[in-house]
Amino acid sequence: MFNTLKPQAPDKILALMGQFKADPRPGKIDLGVGVYKDADGHTPVMRAIKAAEQQLWQSETTKTYTALAGEPAFHAAMAGMVLGADYPKDRVSALATVGGTGACRQGFELARLANPGCTIWVSDPTWPNHLSILAFMKQDYKTYRYFDNATRSVSFDAMLGDLAAVKAGDVVLLHGCCHNPTGANLTLEQWSAVADLLAAKGAVPMIDLAYQGFGDGLEADAAGTRLIASRLPEVIIAASCSKNFGIYRERTGILLVLSDAAARDVTQGTLAYLNRQTYSFAPDHGARLVTMVLTDPALRADWEAELEEVRGGMLGLREQLAAELRQLSNSDRFDFVAQHRGMFSRIGATAEQVEKMRVDDAIYMVGDSRLNIAGLNTKSVPVLARAIIAAGV
Repeated sequence: MFNTLKPQAPDKILALMGQFKADPRPGKIDLGVGVYKDADGHTPVMRAIKAAEQQLWQSETTKTYTALAGEPAFHAAMAGMVLGADYPKDRVSALATVGGTGACRQGFELARLANPGCTIWVSDPTWPNHLSILAFMKQDYKTYRYFDNATRSVSFDAMLGDLAAVKAGDVVLLHGCCHNPTGANLTLEQWSAVADLLAAKGAVPMIDLAYQGFGDGLEADAAGTRLIASRLPEVIIAASCSKNFGIYRERTGILLVLSDAAARDVTQGTLAYLNRQTYSFAPDHGARLVTMVLTDPALRADWEAELEEVRGGMLGLREQLAAELRQLSNSDRFDFVAQHRGMFSRIGATAEQVEKMRVDDAIYMVGDSRLNIAGLNTKSVPVLARAIIAAGV
């Protein structure tokens, strides 16, 4: 039977990783994969996570299964971080998932169970795996315009124009902060306008919150999500712990669902059912570490301090790159780099220009010119700036 299988299209980012590893040039720069790296090109274990692991190693007495939907303590800790300490507990259902990707997948599955005829609306552009998952599920989806390639900013009027076509029961996928791949975020006023539109249409927002703490800080990065949660009766939130806790390989995420209180128990049961049908019990190690960090005052303070160091470092690299490009181009056309937030920016290079930078300068970025700011350091920023100008961007 296996001779009937057809080759699958390779993931472009994973293929880029392979090219980078095979490149023998000593000065090569990896700006493709979406992983945080420090100035030495290393992805460290955060101090609070390491301390929590040491505590857990001393205290843990069993590796038996946890609850099917994950531990309630993890649910509460993450709901508090995402929605605020005073979140409406009687409206929130929660599911521990296999990373943020698992949360997205289970969110899509939940939407389809609740409304089999729904359409998922996705920003253009978006994280490629959103579209890949939806296509694999054979789930109907449409895109809405989001990014203006000329100004490198949110094309908000076009976005609202496209979303005017959503129907009651449709799901609109939004990036909570640090939009991937563009780095261009909605303002709080724009979030409010989106909330008004979705409420009027009877559509359900689904927020992918993968980078809380990487943009303007933990609280500011959750502001749009909290606004939506306060204004809409039903909300789906897929949150990842990979980046802000640095536990990529532990595959730790959560799906939070807000409904009216009367529907909460059925929704919670449905979430547990979805886990049972896919991977049964979610991984617990990463979730337990996150719970420990968020509920222990000393661990949380150290984690927040290190997260601020990470965020500040990325902002510094953005400002340095924008300044270098301003000087080399004798223009302000690259100032958007300093205005974007998170790990990514799309700099507006063509696929040919991206390839030229790879061939000439050993600089690796995704073909749509998305670059990972966290893949830079103060020494490689000038190298990248010169390459961008030399490529004619």
